[in-house]
Order: sequence, then structure tokens, then C-alpha cells
Amino acid sequence: MDKDVQQSLKLFIVLSRAYRAVNEYTNDFIQKNGLNPTEFAVLELLYHKGDQPLQQIGDKILLASGSITYVVDKLEKKEFIARVACADDRRVTFAHITEKGKQFIESIFPEHQNRINQVMSVLSSEEKEAAILSLKKVGLNIRNLPE
Repeated sequence: MDKDVQQSLKLFIVLSRAYRAVNEYTNDFIQKNGLNPTEFAVLELLYHKGDQPLQQIGDKILLASGSITYVVDKLEKKEFIARVACADDRRVTFAHITEKGKQFIESIFPEHQNRINQVMSVLSSEEKEAAILSLKKVGLNIRNLPE
């Protein structure tokens, strides 16, 4: 097998394992705080970006649109978010973070952020920047490949 192909396969495996390890580490913390990772992602999106149309949340957190209703229902039952009708277009409903939701995310986000920083602290600032640029480059290259 070609050395370049071997290296590409090794990079894929290392990247996949690193992603899984980091994901499990962060998800464990989120679940210990009573949310699943998708609920946390929706709440975090609303906290940092404000009200979002339900139809667009899935794209922003990489979730299938069919699952959004289920996740929003669960967060609504916990009183972390509320559905708000759009004044201009009755077909559009926004997800709005409640005061209880804001207090909850503010109580756990600093630790979540700290845990991610601890995981990444093994890299220097320059290494982090190089990784960001390299991984973006790989992700964007998908557009140029034949289907």
C-alpha cells in the first residue's frame, strides 16, 4: 500500500479515536448534569445565539430535523426553553431560552468550557491553531470530491 494512503488511513483512525475520547469525556459531564448532549447543544445555542427558528436548529447543531421536536419537547418540560410564535409569519416558531434555562446553562457552562480547555491544554497555542486550520481544510475539501 502506498505510504500516503497508509498515512491518510492512520490519520483517520487517530482523528476518530481522539474525537470519540473527547466526546465521551464532555458528554459524561453533560449527562451527570441531567441533559443529553443534544439537549445541551440546543440550550447552549439558544444561550449564545438567542432565539432560533425551530426549523433551523437542526442545521446549526448537526441534528436531523425530525429529532428537534423531541428535544425541544424535553427541554420545554424542564422549563429551560419555550416555544414562541413569530409575529411576522405564523408558520415559524422560535425556541426561546427561559430564565431557568439561562441559570442552568450559566451554572454548568464554565465547567464544560474548563474541561474542554483541560483536554486541549496538551497542545500549545500554535499547535491548536495549526490543528484548527488543518481540520477546516480537510472538512472543506469534501466539497471538491466526486460523490
